Amino acid sequence: MKPRTSDSHPAIGKAPRELAVHSFSRRDAIHGFALLAAGATLATAARSFAAEEVPLAIKGYDPVAYFTDGKPTPGVPAIEYEWDERRYRFASAGHRELFKADPVRYAPQFGNFCAMALAKGEIVVANPENWLISDGKLYVFGKSAPAGPALFQQNLAENIAKADQNRSILPQR
Repeated sequence: MKPRTSDSHPAIGKAPRELAVHSFSRRDAIHGFALLAAGATLATAARSFAAEEVPLAIKGYDPVAYFTDGKPTPGVPAIEYEWDERRYRFASAGHRELFKADPVRYAPQFGNFCAMALAKGEIVVANPENWLISDGKLYVFGKSAPAGPALFQQNLAENIAKADQNRSILPQR
């Protein structure tokens, strides 16, 4: 085996400082900055895309308005809050703050689904215009006629218990 000399390997016999020298040009710096900016843009786009994937709760209606205004009120896209894998919209920033403080109080009991249908073991998307507040809880129903809330109230405790038992049939997101 032939011993290494400074002639056979360029690193042997040189000071460490000489090995680490690499000059960066203005072009290298601009290229690096452009890559950094492109990465930041992609990260922002990925966050926007992820936000769009979170489903909208109760078709964009303000859940707090049912309690404070006594009526269904469409929320504003600029005033949103994500909770329990849903995006909630609000008619005012004050409503959003009330919701943030106690989302369990304001969110509909069975998400985007009809409480009466769920009590019957069915899945029906709710119409936010058809609703009921009972014992401080919001329920939404799928039919456009007021039959859902009236029917649900006839045997309220039993219907709530049945709907709770059937939660497992609801889609997971």
